[in-house]
Amino acid sequence: MAKFLPFKLLFSLFLLVWTATSSSVSGDRKTYIIHMDKSAMPAPFSIHHDWYMSTLSLLSSPDGVAPTHLYTYNHVMDGFSAVLSQAHLDQLRNSPGHLAAYPETFGQLHTTRTPKFLGLKKRAGIWPAAGFGNDIIIGVIDTGIWPESESFNDDDIPPVPARWRGICEVGTEFNSSHCNRKLIGARSFSKGMKQYKLNISKTDDYDSPRDYFGHGTHTSSTAAGSRVQHADYFGYAEGTAIGVAPMARIAMYKVLFYDNSYDAAATDVLAGMDQAIADGVDVMSLSLGFIETTFDENPIAIGAFAALKKGIFVSCSAGNSGPHAYTILNGAPWITTIGAGTIDRDYAALITLGDNELTVSGRSVYPENLFVSEVPIYFGHGNRSKELCDLYSLDPKDVAGKYIFCAFDYDGLVGFALQSDEMYRTGAVGAIFSSDTGQFSKPTDFDMPYVTIIPKDGELVKKYLMNVKNATVSIKFQFTLLGTKPAPQVAYFSSRGPDRRSPWILKPDILAPGVDILASWVPNRGWQPIRDQYLLNDYALVSGTSMSCPHVAGIASLLKAVHHDWSSAAIRSAMMTTANIYDNANGIIMDMITGTAGTPLDFGAGHVNPNKAMDPGLVYDIEVEDYISYLCGLNYTSNQIRVLTGTSNFTCEHANLDLNYPSFIVILNNTNTTSFNFKRMLTNVADGSSIYRAVVNAPEGMKVVVQPATISFAGKYSKAEFNMTVSINLGADASPQSDYIGNFGFLSWYEVNGKHMVRSPIVSAFAPLRV
Repeated sequence: MAKFLPFKLLFSLFLLVWTATSSSVSGDRKTYIIHMDKSAMPAPFSIHHDWYMSTLSLLSSPDGVAPTHLYTYNHVMDGFSAVLSQAHLDQLRNSPGHLAAYPETFGQLHTTRTPKFLGLKKRAGIWPAAGFGNDIIIGVIDTGIWPESESFNDDDIPPVPARWRGICEVGTEFNSSHCNRKLIGARSFSKGMKQYKLNISKTDDYDSPRDYFGHGTHTSSTAAGSRVQHADYFGYAEGTAIGVAPMARIAMYKVLFYDNSYDAAATDVLAGMDQAIADGVDVMSLSLGFIETTFDENPIAIGAFAALKKGIFVSCSAGNSGPHAYTILNGAPWITTIGAGTIDRDYAALITLGDNELTVSGRSVYPENLFVSEVPIYFGHGNRSKELCDLYSLDPKDVAGKYIFCAFDYDGLVGFALQSDEMYRTGAVGAIFSSDTGQFSKPTDFDMPYVTIIPKDGELVKKYLMNVKNATVSIKFQFTLLGTKPAPQVAYFSSRGPDRRSPWILKPDILAPGVDILASWVPNRGWQPIRDQYLLNDYALVSGTSMSCPHVAGIASLLKAVHHDWSSAAIRSAMMTTANIYDNANGIIMDMITGTAGTPLDFGAGHVNPNKAMDPGLVYDIEVEDYISYLCGLNYTSNQIRVLTGTSNFTCEHANLDLNYPSFIVILNNTNTTSFNFKRMLTNVADGSSIYRAVVNAPEGMKVVVQPATISFAGKYSKAEFNMTVSINLGADASPQSDYIGNFGFLSWYEVNGKHMVRSPIVSAFAPLRV
């Protein structure tokens, strides 16, 4: 599930850094990029290049050395680059049409960032060990695929695995030749939707596996896209795009079609999952969900259980209904449920007030290398409606020709933005706060240069404007920032746990990159609005748990390639028990909505770390029969269990809510005190014998006793049991907060004289209104 919000206000504090380094030339001569106002070109010139050259020819210098022209830019910006002395630069700044001059900067080529952020390296770790996912087939259940994308080229890809049984289906603007050694299968399923007379749009979709929307193309290339150099989003995030498992194969199963909205019929989803199993996929990725029902009524839960029995790993998005608790979708324990986090990359505009009196960073992906120079700025201080940029409160005469500084307040969440008066004149003033995502966005598709500002900087701007008359603002767009901190953070929109239908299993399971992910897109229609048009692009920045889900599908593919004999539960356990709970600023992963440390209800076991997951030491494995015993513990009827599991050969003799899961949760139901005894089985997946010692990190109000505190393993695949009693006493005054968290700690098994550490969260949470 994705959220397509090109502008998102970040409430949390992060470090925005970039470095400008001048080129090395003789004397005081430096290389500059010069922005010019094209509309100021004098009439005698027919092309702006001639105007630029004439402007340079008029510049003089005491040493007699003339400026050196480098490039004239015709599309990325209006202007040119040149080597100038300080005298040249001073003269140029006073010439007609000059907007800005920036010294040359130097950067490094980078990827879509998430592989690097995940620690994936070409010559070390899980990538080479897994052959980059070679021979693994990922079935993507989504909106289709754009086969011509470079992300699906099959250069250097070996022949299709002989075990593959799928086909490339013929349909509208799609035929068998569109498949290759990378995209090895493509099918569409729409009978269910058509049966209910929701006909496929002939103008906004294709009755075939071809993707019109872009969502399926994006998720597919995220999971297993081939290496593509020079990918970018209108100048942002430029670098080499590559999927998490770049040598894995992709099979698309289109189940979402457009008819006034993008919907998927349960019958079609089940048909797609069924076919994926029949075709022989190893991993399924589903970035979609249905309203939570009992598992036997949920098509994804049903299809995923069938996949489980075939050894197929299923990754699903957690949903985009955060930051509220109990909003998780796809919460069945045999599904790996993925929340969304940020990465250490952001997109910025540099905001300068006055004559360099205050400089702050704003957030923007405005698709033009634009410089707004010394424009008057308006702030309706003293009138709350004007401060909030209410459409009917601002006087057009007051804001004409100015940038407008707006404050937004929604349910105590404060943010700020700068927007042009043209946005006001076209009715595009203000921002809408989505309770669905916890983010501010533009209210219309009309796009003018628009910048959101984090609260701390916004307060500085506000204070400045309150004390300075006739203030002006200059804004330089199109910065891509790397190494931002803290990262990861839990995205606003990422759904929180526990699962309403199954709260005795902690969900989400894990966090993965899901904010502003660059991946392949469809070039069939305009995507990025600018003034009165929409721009086309082959790559897009998209956010949502839809984006985090295929990251984990790709990682699962790598783990399968290394460990062919691991079950889906073992793969999930390996990811969970080796996950990172600390960000790149050495703090607990933050919740973006609060700006404080998050909890396992937000991030599950932590942020996925694929290299560590390759060698977890121990895993919590689960058999099919264990899931059935859990369903019995949920008081499912025999008929419900049969529908869900496809078997009637079972008993509920061992009904039990204590599934052998790599996390622990205690539900407080109308009480602040409780105790629960967990029984778990650990399996050694490392070579040789080993001894592990339990270490508990528990907060006040949580007492944890582990028996035995030391466990031994005779060799690989040997097993050991332990019991853990968790006693909760939150005190008489404790009451459920909006996130329903009680308290949380961690159980860690440390290998004695070894390298492995196996960590699991321990959580107490208040029951929802009804379970």
